[in-house]
Amino acid sequence: MTRAEMIDKLIRKYAHLNPKLIDNSVREIFEIMIESLSAGNRIEIRGFGSFEIRVREPREAHNPKTGEKVNLDERRVVHFKPGIELRDRVNSLAQ
Repeated sequence: MTRAEMIDKLIRKYAHLNPKLIDNSVREIFEIMIESLSAGNRIEIRGFGSFEIRVREPREAHNPKTGEKVNLDERRVVHFKPGIELRDRVNSLAQ
């Protein structure tokens, strides 16, 4: 699902609300999450999951096309850990 699809679904579900308000709200939620993670903060949404920044150490890799060795710098990556409710609902669909 894309952000636009999410906004459209919310507009259909909450037809009594101004669509522009819904659009701005969703965009602002994501912006706040990005700002928080960029600052190194952890985000926890009960029942859904948590987002945190992890540091990947510098390492030597290779270009699969050429086989050439490449040095990768240290980098920060976002790690998501699903909450119990999300994990249970996803797993119940698989059965």
